[in-house]
Amino acid sequence: MPEEIDPEIAALLGGSVEEYSMQPGRSKSAAPSGGPSFEALFGGMSVSGELETKGEFDVDLAKKAYDPVASFESDPPNTFFDDPQYYQKALAGEGESSQRFHELLKKYLQATDPKDRGMYRQQVITAYWNMVAHMAPRVVATAPILPKQLMVRFGLSLPTMITPEQRALFAKVIYKKVSSEPVYYLDEWLRAAALGQINPSSTDEVNAARGDERARFNNLLQKAMGKRDTAEAFLKAKAEERKSLESMLRDRIDIVCEHGGLPGFFQIPAPYTEGQKKTIAELSDIMRRLLAADKELVSSVDSFEDATKDVQTIKEKVGSLGEDTKANLQALNQEFETARQMLKMCVGRQGNHFPLVTKEYFHLNLREMGTRENVIDALTWLESIDCQAYCRPYKSSLNRIEPFVILLPSYGDQGVCWEPFDRYNRHTSRSRIAVPMYPKNLKVAVAVAVADMRWQAAKEKASYYWMEEGLTGQYYQWFVKQKLKGDVKEFFIQDYITWLTKESEGIQKLDKDIRGIFWRLMPFSQPIKEKLRDRSFVYQELYQRDINKTLSDGY
Repeated sequence: MPEEIDPEIAALLGGSVEEYSMQPGRSKSAAPSGGPSFEALFGGMSVSGELETKGEFDVDLAKKAYDPVASFESDPPNTFFDDPQYYQKALAGEGESSQRFHELLKKYLQATDPKDRGMYRQQVITAYWNMVAHMAPRVVATAPILPKQLMVRFGLSLPTMITPEQRALFAKVIYKKVSSEPVYYLDEWLRAAALGQINPSSTDEVNAARGDERARFNNLLQKAMGKRDTAEAFLKAKAEERKSLESMLRDRIDIVCEHGGLPGFFQIPAPYTEGQKKTIAELSDIMRRLLAADKELVSSVDSFEDATKDVQTIKEKVGSLGEDTKANLQALNQEFETARQMLKMCVGRQGNHFPLVTKEYFHLNLREMGTRENVIDALTWLESIDCQAYCRPYKSSLNRIEPFVILLPSYGDQGVCWEPFDRYNRHTSRSRIAVPMYPKNLKVAVAVAVADMRWQAAKEKASYYWMEEGLTGQYYQWFVKQKLKGDVKEFFIQDYITWLTKESEGIQKLDKDIRGIFWRLMPFSQPIKEKLRDRSFVYQELYQRDINKTLSDGY
């Protein structure tokens, strides 16, 4: 084996060993073909070497999965509903709105004629939401009155409207937020909006918040943080790409420098084989890609530093406004009205819009309710099947971004996606989905919300070409080809649920073309793919296509 190699190649190899090896002096032959990734070594640090402290509302692009749920019920149970003054405390101080609600609720509960009961039922719905709108500022206060907070959270105004067994069930729901996951009950969400911890959800009407400097700077901060997080993710991706190319270069050089003996000659190495000649031809292409990756790495460093400076500048300006923890009533009212619209969408036009928990309508056990812990468990289940459900592509990388989830006290059966990303930060902001707390099937309700989120995100990405490109384009073209009528998104959502619940188990229910589209653009996790490969020739063929595309670097 020759002792020296081309100086340019040697320089590249030397640079990579210095950067990634803990032992700079070790030989090239000892270099590993692949090492731990950036995240494995520095997952808790930013690329600047500082320990990252992600706040509750910050996006952590390094996070790969939801944290396991430690407990699904409170131990010991809460005693909130044992208070004999619960109902009085919930309605106290709300003026005429609470008085009207009380009178209508009393008439509704005492009515025996179905027509009268139906009339009072509708009036109770209107009176309840008017009262809650009036009550919202007290609910988001630093020390809220507990019955008011629980009424907004669960829709439980009068404990005697449910059975003792059902009250015991609600007492087992964990009250405090101990998880760092972005899943919030309605009262928690409204408080975050009022304090400016989240941007208000987008609406068709743009409210001019004159003089609200904090809101303006929060919007600017969202933009700047989005650019910074994107630059950091791109920087890490380019570092990994260069490292991968360096490893590939080492392997190719080892192949080229490996010789057997020349038959009939003593200590004379054999000429290059055809495979080695082909490898030599590949070296120049690898080096070209390596230099290109290094150039992009340098430019991404500059982008990250500039974005970091912008974030710091805006944070200083926000800090100069002082620690004003006063609730923004305009933002609170806007978010409350938005939440009501979300709730109506979860229920649907023909659904049960009654806002209160009653034994007449509530028939769930604790694990079937849309509590925070159950919803996190459902989101984890979904991601175990659709492994890219919460991922958003940007340039050459996939950013995993857990959506904001708002838990709404309603009898709806489907979740909704209110917005696929923040309008000020399309790359690293969270989606916003709403999930009803009392659906017939919680996993299906969550799946509908995620399907809606996937559709909206793909549609926004394709923009004017959503009927031609990407997930929405391919599905729409199939939809037209089949001459189907109706809302194309609703068809997609139902097919997505079938994809999760049937196709993932090897039960073939989807059209062949749709199965191919979903397999490519919404792939199953690798364990499920390997399980399905042995179930049917249909899945085996799709699995083989994956392998072929991987080998040809086209996937």
